[in-house]
Amino acid sequence: MLSVGASDKVYETTKLGAVFDVLASHGVLPDAILRNTNIPLADVHSPQARISLTQLMTVCQNAVRLSTDRHLPYSIGASIHISTYGMYGYALLCCPDFRKAMEFAMRYHTLAAPLAAIDFTEDKIHARWTIEPNLHAFADPALYRFIAEMQIGIHISLMRDVMGPGFAPSEVTLAYSQAADFDLPLDHVGCPVRFDQPANQIVFKAQLLDQKADLGNKTTYPTIVALCDDLLGDLRLRIGVAGKIRAILLRDIAKPPTFEAIAKQLGVNDRSLRRQLRQQGFSFRGLHDELRTQIALKYLRNTTLANEDIALALGFSDAANFRRAFHRWTNKAPSDIRGE
Repeated sequence: MLSVGASDKVYETTKLGAVFDVLASHGVLPDAILRNTNIPLADVHSPQARISLTQLMTVCQNAVRLSTDRHLPYSIGASIHISTYGMYGYALLCCPDFRKAMEFAMRYHTLAAPLAAIDFTEDKIHARWTIEPNLHAFADPALYRFIAEMQIGIHISLMRDVMGPGFAPSEVTLAYSQAADFDLPLDHVGCPVRFDQPANQIVFKAQLLDQKADLGNKTTYPTIVALCDDLLGDLRLRIGVAGKIRAILLRDIAKPPTFEAIAKQLGVNDRSLRRQLRQQGFSFRGLHDELRTQIALKYLRNTTLANEDIALALGFSDAANFRRAFHRWTNKAPSDIRGE
């Protein structure tokens, strides 16, 4: 996870453009769509423009207020395809199989201007995407539903791009009651939708994960992943609550202080600090692992240090534990990085 604050203007305008275009097609004026965002009209589709999560959330709030289309959020999500996501989208297409595509989407989700935290799990029968809108959407039930249904639309659209147009989930569950203002179009979702469930989830058959991707490319994939790592590196330069924690961790990455000790250094209680992290969609463990990944990649690419030395520098007891952790972080062995 990355320490990008909600007000940091670091994200491309992909989702903003999707919301804008669908609302504009309904006859909504640009000034109304962009109200209270301080986003110039010229920036909406500019590849150079960068916006913050706060600005994107404001546009979503405007959409809730301006439209009476019950299927609006899902329609916005479904209009977003891999081709609009630049290097992130290209990397998804290059994944050699569907499981790697799911793992990549999880690891690099921060590149996609995340309005929701996502999690991917699987058992022998089912695979599940769990979607939880960011905490600042909780105070507004309509906004919460809007973001959940838009994200479901995005996920199903991207999965059809990767897995084929015939992909359909087994079911979609939503953690709220069916409402009059928003709904999912069942004919497009292609599966039962159940409300009042414990979580917002897209459920599909786990056996699909082992299928080879038609457009996957084992040769190109590592190169594109490295480019996405560079994009993440750019985001890591931003400052937020997670950035402050990361700065403390960097002082001694091999023997980091506990979360409680860090909270004391920052002058807040650990419960408050954990809440602030969650508001940004981050976790303490995720930050620590992300930092160690970044440092390990630099050592492997730029030095001749042995794996044993890198393991010690990162706080592992031996090289074997480092190799296992590195594979969990990157789906690669350290030797793969040295061979690039």
